[in-house]
Amino acid sequence: MNKLIEKPHLIFFLAIPIIMLIGMLSGDAVLDINVHDTYYVIAYLYLSILISILFGIIGTGYWIMLKANRKLSKWLNLIHITLSIGGLILIRILMQLFREPETETLLSDFDFNKNLNIVMFIVALFVIFGQIVYPINIIIGLIKKRNKTSG
Repeated sequence: MNKLIEKPHLIFFLAIPIIMLIGMLSGDAVLDINVHDTYYVIAYLYLSILISILFGIIGTGYWIMLKANRKLSKWLNLIHITLSIGGLILIRILMQLFREPETETLLSDFDFNKNLNIVMFIVALFVIFGQIVYPINIIIGLIKKRNKTSG
């Protein structure tokens, strides 16, 4: 575990094929986002491509910091990895809990889905906060002194 926190680029690079596989296996499934009177429809395949590109950029940034022999904060690495990967996994699990409204329980299903949307929104805010931690960690790593390793 400590090795993965010291080399976070491995986690992000290994997550890319898994995310792409999930996106390809989702078929024609789409993510519907309703903002007032406008619906934004995004296919899971395109969403997985977008997340994979983001993870590729993040992983490359971590790899460059490792090759430049710059020391990153282990705590900020852990926070960023947990919020990024864990948040996406949690959102994916919560998406599976949505209920299709039935005529007998229409109101209770609506309330459940509404509360589930609120929880997913809060988790998404934590994931976004995790992405703000990343540049802070990179900047701190650039300001700190170099690692004291041989070579």
